[in-house]
Amino acid sequence: MTSALDPTIAARLKRTPDGLVCAVAQRKGTGEVLMVAWMDDEALHRTLTTRRATYYSRSRQQLWVKGETSGHTQYVHEVRLDCDGDTVLLVVDQVGAACHTGDRTCFDSTVLLGEEPVS
Repeated sequence: MTSALDPTIAARLKRTPDGLVCAVAQRKGTGEVLMVAWMDDEALHRTLTTRRATYYSRSRQQLWVKGETSGHTQYVHEVRLDCDGDTVLLVVDQVGAACHTGDRTCFDSTVLLGEEPVS
């Protein structure tokens, strides 16, 4: 599939061998990280033009718009490219749960290292 992604943006991306870049969704206002997903050029193009977070499913090998089925949508306020060009940051308004499990974020379930106790 040929993407309509702006060539100047496409030239700055450093993709995986599968043609993907990492996408981090962050809640506007709080900075809370909601989820991490993947985008191909077309997903990024659609996100930039519609302001609806669109990702690429590696398991299904297809694009998906966040909330299209669940109603848990992400309205995109900003998209930023990191210094290496291999990750985009989406600053979003999240409606409903961000995680497919129904949790607020995809990082709610397991804490591997908590904050240090105050002494």
